[in-house]
Amino acid sequence: MGILRKLGATTTAVAMLGVGVLTAATTTAAAAPAAGTVVAPKVASKTVVAGSATAKAKPKAKAKKTVLVPGRRHIAKQCMTGRYLCINKKTRKVMFIVNGRLQAEGDARFGGPRTPTKNGTFKVYRKSKNHVSSIYHTPMPYAMFFVGGQAVHYSADFKARGYNGSSHGCANMRDKKKIAWIFSKVKIGDKVLVYNA
Repeated sequence: MGILRKLGATTTAVAMLGVGVLTAATTTAAAAPAAGTVVAPKVASKTVVAGSATAKAKPKAKAKKTVLVPGRRHIAKQCMTGRYLCINKKTRKVMFIVNGRLQAEGDARFGGPRTPTKNGTFKVYRKSKNHVSSIYHTPMPYAMFFVGGQAVHYSADFKARGYNGSSHGCANMRDKKKIAWIFSKVKIGDKVLVYNA
């Protein structure tokens, strides 16, 4: 041990404690730094043993409450900066907003209890004008994918049956002209906010 201290080596003691391993650094020989060198200050490390009172689980992050812009449309404040497809499941609307200005708005229907439309902030990662679902083998014209296989797209079923049906998680629109126009303006990377307020 004396030889290691003379050489300036750090020794490490390892002790087995039931379930885990506790590692503690011991001493380092105090060697004078060479002239002109900068030495970083030593920071004491904190050791936490599993099961101890100090090893508390971090609290789960709370879902952010959607703050709305005053008005009848119930637009999330988040949608007012940048380019957004703002999708409100409570008002059943898809709104395309650019820098706080509403460009287009249309009726929407969403996934059922077994295949809900996911809430959250996403980005349009793919567009497909004449898409056909590889799972359900149904047409999804003007599809703008934002998470997994979920997309905003036109639905002939929604146009025919209205709110009597539901999607498999997508945000369906029933006005073909509106969705075609939105599709032509939305860019890959535009943000998508799906909320229920």
